[in-house]
Amino acid sequence: MVTLDPRGCRVLAGMWQDEYTGNVYTDPGDLDIDHRVPLANAHRSGGWQWDLPRKRDYANDLSDPEHLVAVSASANRSKGDKGPEAWKPPLRQDWCHYASAWRAIKQRWNLSMTTDEEHALSEMCP
Repeated sequence: MVTLDPRGCRVLAGMWQDEYTGNVYTDPGDLDIDHRVPLANAHRSGGWQWDLPRKRDYANDLSDPEHLVAVSASANRSKGDKGPEAWKPPLRQDWCHYASAWRAIKQRWNLSMTTDEEHALSEMCP
């Protein structure tokens, strides 16, 4: 259950499990919303060609529950705009889920993958 402020604009409390680390959080201030495939990575992978409405759609996509995920601020910041060839979730049990979601987002948005990226994903989830 999530508690919102009286206007319903801000999350005040709840309980979230960070799939990247496995840690549980009750303070929303400890979390970031992560773009599974970071904005800069999407840009480098073909998003640079998109018009502004398409970029906005990608940045704010709520139709796919794997696109934007609540994770610990520290995990999100260590990830930055890195792809799976340079960053993997600390919780190894999440690797296959992470890799599958990454692939699906790239396919859905018709984004390219580098050879190193594809190799890393295959290692994470054969």
